[in-house]
Amino acid sequence: MDDFERLRGRLFGIAYRMTGTATDAEEILQDAWLRWQDADRTSVRDPDAYLAKTVTNLSIKQLTSARARRELYVGEWLPEPVLTGRFDALEVLAERDSVSFALLLLLERLTPAERAAYVLHEAFGYSHREVAELIGTTDANARQLLSRARKRVATERRHPVDRARWRELVDRFLAAAQSGEIEQLERLLAEDVVSTADGGGKVIAARNSVVGRTMVARYLIGTLQKFGAGFVLRFAEANGEPALVAEGPDGLMAVCFLEAGPQGVTNLRFVLNPDKLAFAAAQVSHIGGLSDLSW
Repeated sequence: MDDFERLRGRLFGIAYRMTGTATDAEEILQDAWLRWQDADRTSVRDPDAYLAKTVTNLSIKQLTSARARRELYVGEWLPEPVLTGRFDALEVLAERDSVSFALLLLLERLTPAERAAYVLHEAFGYSHREVAELIGTTDANARQLLSRARKRVATERRHPVDRARWRELVDRFLAAAQSGEIEQLERLLAEDVVSTADGGGKVIAARNSVVGRTMVARYLIGTLQKFGAGFVLRFAEANGEPALVAEGPDGLMAVCFLEAGPQGVTNLRFVLNPDKLAFAAAQVSHIGGLSDLSW
């Protein structure tokens, strides 16, 4: 097997964690593959390091330009979801927690170099010396980048999800939302709950986050009453964690991540932009439909 194909899963994982965008990760891999084809293989002593460095540098470049584009993005920006569990896109890669949706959002706060140091060390186990070589810096600077990244991420990291309790809460949450009983739904929401929707200007979605128990409850019930007849909700796994997916007449319409704490649901994140659902939709198509996603 060619070295690039052997490492494809790892390379995709680096690019995806770096950019938070599956489509960008695929483009980075395509660019890296072209460079690999043009490389003088006789001069490449370590293909693993060569390809990891190529993808890391391309990801840093992509992330730098992407941040400028995001300033013009319509509404809230969320990462692209990737379906996991039955899918191998991320299963061959390191710790599943390192690709959680919440963590990808936290990584957005880091500089491209900090993000590279964090991803390479924490998700893939590269040593400080290897990280320095991959991003083209000194060992001391790589340690500093990682230290800063850890501090910024550690303050808001969450514990792994108890899937049974999550499923029970979401079942109650959906029943309350679909019944239209605002007070019943409010009891399942934390006082400072936040709902964020990413429509990218392509579909109808709130352009700013909705905050607070009452406001979120009214927003969710109103949305379901207006659009609920057009889709079916299913349980699935995305980014290594439980999620809800919505199926409409034309296929995948949304992926929703719900976080919960002792006080109830604390965060709801809806990815609605069709462009950001393209990768997940292709995964669904590969297995023949959303009905096979339930767990």
